[in-house]
Amino acid sequence: MKAVRLVPALVTILLVASCVTMRVKPSSMHFAANNVVAHRGAFKKNSFPENSIASLREAIRLGCTGSEFDVRMTADEVLVVNHDPHHGGMDIENTTYAKLRTKLLSNGEEIPTLEAYLKEGMAANKSTRLVLEIKPSPAGMERGQLLAQRVWEQVKKSKADLWVEYISFDYAILTKLCSLDASLITHYLNGDKSPAELKAAGIKGLDYNYKIYQQHPQWIAEAKAQGLVLNVWTVNEPSQLTWCIEKGFNFITTNEPEFLLQLKAQ
Repeated sequence: MKAVRLVPALVTILLVASCVTMRVKPSSMHFAANNVVAHRGAFKKNSFPENSIASLREAIRLGCTGSEFDVRMTADEVLVVNHDPHHGGMDIENTTYAKLRTKLLSNGEEIPTLEAYLKEGMAANKSTRLVLEIKPSPAGMERGQLLAQRVWEQVKKSKADLWVEYISFDYAILTKLCSLDASLITHYLNGDKSPAELKAAGIKGLDYNYKIYQQHPQWIAEAKAQGLVLNVWTVNEPSQLTWCIEKGFNFITTNEPEFLLQLKAQ
């Protein structure tokens, strides 16, 4: 077959069209306009296990704008979704995934891998962000940096970039993520950095306990002025939820997503 020679003008048109396609792709995601983030999924009302596939599905069904979950790494470097450092009496970082999966969650699920969790979280879902918390490693900073690398690689491999935002109490984990890709949406949890410090580090938001904001009320206005995302956790009491709504937080992480959705609808 005779090779076709592209004239420069046509090459330019094709390149522009390709760039436009890549820019348009994120617009296919239309996250829910509410600011409700289900903490460890929507687990409480229906007694689902925290961080289970069932609680994730329920958060998506409810139409929460986000569902938060926690990630750790096993002894054989399998990424799993679990809040505590132990599962079924076994230390996650010192146990293989094959052993961990023998202890089922209360609803009969296996402890989810991050790969399986992301796959489920993307299925028929254009309303709910996947708010991925990378837990600090008990083994220290080097292990935490490896964990951040592995998580980022899995998100890329799963093609879950458009769904995922990252949070952590470990500042070094977040700065590692920023070094891998400065465009990642990252939020710091620990409450010991000012909005200006986070902005300078390239971290996109602060996600602090509501008591931190009450101790540093100026940070709310400062975060908005810096263009940072303003998140608050874990807010469950009606009076606290009302306070957060009045302060204009971008996101409110709660164990009571059903109640908060109802409150905001009033």
